[in-house]
Amino acid sequence: MSAAPPVVVPPPPVSVVGIGADGWSGLSGGAREALREAEVVIGGARQLDLLPPECAGVRVAWPSPLRPAVPRLLAEHRERRIAVLASGDPMFYGIGRALAEELGPESLRVLPHPSSVSYACARLGWPLEDTEVVTLVGRPASRLAVSLHEGRRLLALSADASTPATVAALLRSHGFGPSRMRVLEQLGREAEAYVDGVAESWAHAPGDRLNVIAIDCRASADALRLGAVPGLPDEAYEHDGQLTKRHIRAATLGALAPAPGELLWDVGGGSGSIAIEWMRTHPTCRAVSVERDPARADRIARNADRLGVPGLRVVTGPAPSSLSELSKLSELDVPDAVFIGGGLTAPGLLEACWEALRPGGRLVANTVTLESEALLAERYSAYGGELTRLAVAHAVPVGGFTGWRQAMPVTQWSVRKPSAAASLPASAPAPVPGDRT
Repeated sequence: MSAAPPVVVPPPPVSVVGIGADGWSGLSGGAREALREAEVVIGGARQLDLLPPECAGVRVAWPSPLRPAVPRLLAEHRERRIAVLASGDPMFYGIGRALAEELGPESLRVLPHPSSVSYACARLGWPLEDTEVVTLVGRPASRLAVSLHEGRRLLALSADASTPATVAALLRSHGFGPSRMRVLEQLGREAEAYVDGVAESWAHAPGDRLNVIAIDCRASADALRLGAVPGLPDEAYEHDGQLTKRHIRAATLGALAPAPGELLWDVGGGSGSIAIEWMRTHPTCRAVSVERDPARADRIARNADRLGVPGLRVVTGPAPSSLSELSKLSELDVPDAVFIGGGLTAPGLLEACWEALRPGGRLVANTVTLESEALLAERYSAYGGELTRLAVAHAVPVGGFTGWRQAMPVTQWSVRKPSAAASLPASAPAPVPGDRT
């Protein structure tokens, strides 16, 4: 008779306890019990100092950088009762996300505390559902730029005491100097404090490092208006002429159809406008811009930072050779859409982009040259999709009157890759200098 298989006892769930600036006194009975019973308590040094002696577990401070250390520390103590301390609500820009990704939600017992955002909205009288939150903890302050719109209310989660001055400078540089700023410190404690002012005259000295910045967005009269949909003014970009113009850009983003969480490859980046406006459609949208000219690649990075999407990845090098390394990345890095704005006749470029594209993904290519147009017409005949001629004219003075000046028409091919896609045939035309429409 064979022996029964050994019983595998799963490790106890990890308690993830949110704690506020008020420390132990602000915790619920269940949270206190979890911390008393824990054999190991992991958290930031400041959070660990808030615990009383009755929490007798071994205290382990997170190292820096934190995220790479999560698997090691959890594995080291996994057979013991672990409690992890988090600021406020662990699942709101907190350590809870990393723990859920590492262990799975079923292995966690999350005990949240009111977040600093909830406290701030309560103090300000702002409806939480109408207030946009931007975290600047471990992220560039330029991320705030994409959220600047007249009349909007924003809460910025500060990295430290210097963040309010950085935010004030950013508001001034983007034409939002008249915006009111309130810095709320040590929310949840009896020693709560706040300072009030206007970005254009902000002169407050740095205060407490635990702060949230409330911003009432007000634009100056001469601020460049940047809307929430694709088709930003051409003046928003630094460029050398290699720029997909405003109306063509809006039509191109419409064909690319960005959705939350999706990844775009922008091949032949020029000034980066397509990738930038793709990312501006939703905070989770990602993009890679491929540009062979180093000066233009640097310009793309500056434009991305200025327009609030510093996470745009810029790859410097010619296509299609520079796409080979991108194609070796993980499943999360497979593009959902590809835009080709230049160099269409480069041998193998269209084929490499099509091969890399996720099944069901979209490919959009623009051109103004006859050679590239012929190539797109050939592919349209073989693979369908939509072939469109985009023509834009602007009114200009003609003597004492007004007439139309026609821009070069743009031919656009847009196509969706089927689930079981055939390979595109190799292109025959010899390479010619790329164009950017």
